[in-house]
Amino acid sequence: MTNREKEIYNLILKNPMISQKEIAEKLGIQRSSVGVQISNLIKKGKLKGKGYIVNEEDYIVVIGGSNIDLQGTSLEKLVYEDSNPGYVTMSLGGVARNIAENMARLGLNIKLISVVGDDLYGKKIIEESKLTGINMDEVIISKNSPTSTYLSILDNSGDMKLAINASDIISNVDIDYIKSNNTLIKNARCIVLDTNLDENVLDFIFDEFSNKDIFVDTVSSIKALKLIKNLKYINTLKPNKIEAEILTGIKITDEVSLNKAVDSLHEKGVKNVYLSMGKDGVIFSNSVERKKYSNYESKLVSATGAGDAFMAGIVYSYIKHSFNSSTLYGLAMASMAINTKETINRDITSEKIEKIVLK
Repeated sequence: MTNREKEIYNLILKNPMISQKEIAEKLGIQRSSVGVQISNLIKKGKLKGKGYIVNEEDYIVVIGGSNIDLQGTSLEKLVYEDSNPGYVTMSLGGVARNIAENMARLGLNIKLISVVGDDLYGKKIIEESKLTGINMDEVIISKNSPTSTYLSILDNSGDMKLAINASDIISNVDIDYIKSNNTLIKNARCIVLDTNLDENVLDFIFDEFSNKDIFVDTVSSIKALKLIKNLKYINTLKPNKIEAEILTGIKITDEVSLNKAVDSLHEKGVKNVYLSMGKDGVIFSNSVERKKYSNYESKLVSATGAGDAFMAGIVYSYIKHSFNSSTLYGLAMASMAINTKETINRDITSEKIEKIVLK
């Protein structure tokens, strides 16, 4: 499609009942030009003719945070209130954006709803994410807020000692913006959320799209609290031990209490639970089975990004296979993620993941 055709196509995708006059006004072009472009879209098979029915393969909508990760690592023991020799790395981040990139690298059709600033970091996120295959058309570019930034300081052993998260920009992804993407979201095969979104926005999404399969990454123990009243809407949840304790009010100290916590999540409405046990693997549970899976053997370079990769593997299996094998695909993705210093392993492909799972 040409750039103009893409603009018109995206407007129709958001609102299939939009008129040619409305399209012309939004884009500042002649109505006759809109008619020509729509005719071209029909010829190319992107529209099915009268009514502007969109002809598009299954896609996944991911909604949540995008940011730049800045990481400083000291070469020697950290000396506080002083300058420390070391090195600084910069990479693309944000839980939702990371999950989206991992899935795009697996060949899935991904549309990201997020926000970046109209600045250097924002442009970097947009451009590099597009190169990985993510559709960034619905990412807001805010002129009023800087791109979300996560700044962390590590000591010479690699342990994080201090971090600052500047992410107020996420409030731009508000209820009105979700409403403006109603048709896009309703037509998605499934929805993936992170809890960086404001609580009222999460509430609206769960209520408005309760008939969709919704996958949720809890992100952190504090942000997981936003989910408590909406667990009944969640198809798939990926908490760690602490987050599961917060969501259920059950202290996990042994196998009995672990099973009680998982049972509680099911009683509250969650269909599929992937309880991360860190180095001890994952507990997968649904109405059919409950099973503990060990991690795949892999050289640990950095654990950063393993959880995002795991979620991508779950969704990949859901789309391409089934939930029966989803834990294996999640663990295979995580095993590749920890093999690199980067947040996302750029060597990830569906062929490599299938090979790990099937060997």
